[in-house]
Amino acid sequence: MKIAVLGSGIMGSGIAQISAMAGSEAYAYDVAAASLANAQEGIQRSLSRLVRAEKMTEAESQATFDRIRFTQDLAEAVSEADVVIEAAPEILELKQELWRAVVLHAPVSALLGTNTSQLSVTRIASCLDDNSSRLVGIHFFNPPVMMKLVELISGINTDPAEIERASEFAHYLGKEVVVCRKDSPGFITSRAYAILRLECVRMLEEGIATAEDIDKALRLGFNFPMGPLELGDMNGIDTYVHALTGLAEAHGERFRPTVGLKNMVAAGRLGRKSGRGFYGYDREGRRESNSDS
Repeated sequence: MKIAVLGSGIMGSGIAQISAMAGSEAYAYDVAAASLANAQEGIQRSLSRLVRAEKMTEAESQATFDRIRFTQDLAEAVSEADVVIEAAPEILELKQELWRAVVLHAPVSALLGTNTSQLSVTRIASCLDDNSSRLVGIHFFNPPVMMKLVELISGINTDPAEIERASEFAHYLGKEVVVCRKDSPGFITSRAYAILRLECVRMLEEGIATAEDIDKALRLGFNFPMGPLELGDMNGIDTYVHALTGLAEAHGERFRPTVGLKNMVAAGRLGRKSGRGFYGYDREGRRESNSDS
């Protein structure tokens, strides 16, 4: 199987890696050479961690990496693909522009999936005319290598057969599947988790507890692998505020981002990628200080 992943950020590079780990030939596409270089380094680090954890051998790690092709040529990435997964930033116009180009080069038999956590699959697919029935929301979770869940989303025009194909593909990658059958902003997971994290932010801003204790309470009290605030730092505070804004437009005031969150974005406190968010981080992305929020 040949799998093309469009966008080589954290999500895209992770999806390319798990595709190669499943035994497929994976193409990692990005318009920026620097992004592809970062993806190569990130995948190599991830594979090295799996070797150290004795979850794969050195030989298996190298074979996995060798199955990934890094390219800035979209036609090369998708022209013989069995599956195309778009993992571009959550900007509707950007995703639509990319899909218009994809359908010019990808086989008509290819499964088409958009890795979106909150944008309407129907609106993304609206640019595809007769091909709109082919597009499925295939929402992977961060980091894709570790997280077992894939959320599938059906747009209004999505062919049910394509949902079934997407489910088979996710199982091929070793994932568990849930299906959101109504194309509602936030779907199942992003909608539920956004409001949970927002309540944690409100508690922090009200001085009820520190970020560390809020995260610890959720990890140990509810068996979360990572606290909502530290996960927010990993994903990016700006990304979260953007998602909340869209959810507030769809579902009302309960999703409205707080003034404190907006101020964090304005001040450049975007989380791990900027070195400062709810926590502080060193250049390697390791937490180095307690929250002073």
